Amino acid sequence: MRRELINWYKTKYKTKEFISKFLIYLFLGIGVVVTAAPFIWEISCSFKLNSEIFSFPLTLFPKNPTFSNYIRLIQGEEIPFLREFMNSCFVSVSYTILTLLISSLVGYGFAKFEFPGKRPLFIVVLVSIMIPQQALLVPLFLLMNTFKWTNTYYAVIIPGAFSAFGAFFMRQVMFSVPNDLIDAARIDGASELSIFLQIALPLARGGFWVLGVVLFLNSWNLYLWPVIVLRTEEMFTLPVGLATLLGLYKVEYGMLMAGAFLATLPIIIFFISRRRQFVAGLASGAFKF
Repeated sequence: MRRELINWYKTKYKTKEFISKFLIYLFLGIGVVVTAAPFIWEISCSFKLNSEIFSFPLTLFPKNPTFSNYIRLIQGEEIPFLREFMNSCFVSVSYTILTLLISSLVGYGFAKFEFPGKRPLFIVVLVSIMIPQQALLVPLFLLMNTFKWTNTYYAVIIPGAFSAFGAFFMRQVMFSVPNDLIDAARIDGASELSIFLQIALPLARGGFWVLGVVLFLNSWNLYLWPVIVLRTEEMFTLPVGLATLLGLYKVEYGMLMAGAFLATLPIIIFFISRRRQFVAGLASGAFKF
């Protein structure tokens, strides 16, 4: 009787475990389908002409695949795609490097130094995160116009490089650096810059890569601010350039989908190449709040 009862509990436990795993995988599968469906449709439409995109019934796979959208896009018939692609690469890489450097220095200072007004100053940094970016567009544009930076990449890169979120994030990361190592380096005569570059940054590289990925993605997809300060087509970044394909009387949906797909490739490649550092930074458990 006892053995039968044990077997019954084991069977019941296995059944519950199977049902729970099935529901989890079902939920995750639905999430994957919902997330991937627009991306698959985008790739499919990039190989279609406008007539087939709006044909009824809708077809997931193109009946007559064509590379004309990609050819016209790369040849620059509608927009200077390759130039805008390189512009986005330059802006995103420059913005990411500069913001990482500034955020790391500010975060290290807040985490490892004591100075008068440290707490009120950090509260100001936190409060600035809550200010909507749209509220800063007019004063920021007037400031850029005063500096004569309109239609230059200075206006796109430099204002965003002073990131309150980046400073807060790196402050939390720098808490994971042991103070004993820093004190030992100071006793040995190391300069503060050497301590920062040779001790703090290597130990905080997990969070450093996480912030780098987030900054690169945000910069690559940035549209509102560049469309305000950039004036000429040769200076446009990729999101701004692709938006010009939405004409008043004619919309090149096939080219738009092809451009959107090509624009996502650097993001995918960058994330895949740094996925281990990204996951390690998230799972390090080194953040103190």
